[in-house]
Amino acid sequence: MPEMSEPRVVFAHGKESGPWGSKIQHLAAIARSQGFAVESLDYSDLMDASARVERLLAHAPTGTPLMLVGSSMGGYVAAMACEALAPDALLLMAPALYLEGYPGDPSHCPDDTVVIHGWDDDIVPLEGSYAFASARRAALHVVADGHRLAESIELIGELFSAQLQRARDRG
Repeated sequence: MPEMSEPRVVFAHGKESGPWGSKIQHLAAIARSQGFAVESLDYSDLMDASARVERLLAHAPTGTPLMLVGSSMGGYVAAMACEALAPDALLLMAPALYLEGYPGDPSHCPDDTVVIHGWDDDIVPLEGSYAFASARRAALHVVADGHRLAESIELIGELFSAQLQRARDRG
């Protein structure tokens, strides 16, 4: 059983993807290379966003530092879990915030929150990421990409790597 106080990254995948999709695999490799344990829960049996948040909260991951990462619906899940889990850092990719069926306004997000969203996202409007980031003065990176952010994987990896280093330096 892994040491629970070790540095940890917990991923939350999107509505129609799986726990080890291409973005998560790429970011997990970066996290492991920096000494972080990685977890990615499987939410594919749950279509309800609130039920996914409950699953993450029931899992109750810990780590020093702890970082949550979410994409699309998983971004909503990670953001909504911040109050209970108190992560040290949060990375959101095209988060499904402020949409019908996604209740609540995420609170208690860490100071080190990074949001990445594509200009050409046809699934989740950019306005939600802008509203979330501006209310918290979070770093917002808007890229020439679509919802999957497939063309921005290298940039996402660089931003994530820097965020991991900041989290480790603070811890």
